[in-house]
Amino acid sequence: MVRAPDSDPATLKRYAADVDGIIIRSKLPDDIFDAAPRLRGVVVHGTGTDLVPLAAATAHGVAVANLPGINAQSVAEYCAMAMLMLARRIPLILESLRKETWDIARRHGANAHEIASLTLGIVGVGEIGTRLARIAHHGFGMRVLGHQRRLDRLPAEARAAGLDELLRESDFVVLACPLTPETRYLMNSRTLSLMKPGAWLINIGRGAVVQEEALIGVLKERRIAGAMLDVYEHYRLAPGHPLFSLDNVILTPHLAAVTKESRARASVAAADEMLRILAGERPRNLVNPEAWGKVRSLQP
Repeated sequence: MVRAPDSDPATLKRYAADVDGIIIRSKLPDDIFDAAPRLRGVVVHGTGTDLVPLAAATAHGVAVANLPGINAQSVAEYCAMAMLMLARRIPLILESLRKETWDIARRHGANAHEIASLTLGIVGVGEIGTRLARIAHHGFGMRVLGHQRRLDRLPAEARAAGLDELLRESDFVVLACPLTPETRYLMNSRTLSLMKPGAWLINIGRGAVVQEEALIGVLKERRIAGAMLDVYEHYRLAPGHPLFSLDNVILTPHLAAVTKESRARASVAAADEMLRILAGERPRNLVNPEAWGKVRSLQP
């Protein structure tokens, strides 16, 4: 077993040259399979299959598996933290306390909110959204709206709502949906304009669900209160990115799912899936089943 020292594309391709399987938490280069002739399987140490060039994996006969729901509790707790930080204006107060005076910092708290009286809208109520709905409803007493393709499969804590209705009524909009052709740029100039002026956007789903240029414009013009983002249209934020210049957005480097507990669960599950693939057994969560016949034919 080898561990790549960093996630630079050149490093990953160099290490991939002599391996039969890859377990990942970062995005693989689009041409990774051209550099990995022995590769039979990739397991995502989480749920994000957009970290893998799936069409290329299938074309090369590489099985791809992920771990649905493995990090759901950690991500749901991150969302609860995000709501509290945004509503209580914690980043602004912390910066003011460091750079200004005690009294000025305290004055920022005068515009903070309790979240018990607020409405949470969740777009994509899968395992993460379901746990968040329970935390928000039972823990904070919030009203919860949910939107997804199958509105009849929402948990009891969330009332079904169309997307436009959810955006108009919610004080917090949490994006927890996967990236699909239908959800790409789901949040764009039109949909962002439907949000309340005092509402906050939280994205822990996939970066390209949000049209970043449109969001930056909305934040600059303060047409919504702010945002907390863990994922971005391009996987890494480059130095000098326009988001860094805004004072009404909190940015984290794709770590909503990263806790000791979730990493431990995912490590065991990912290793189990990889051992299955290498032994010629179908993984429990095979993402590209059309590649499996070729994988089996290459077993030693």
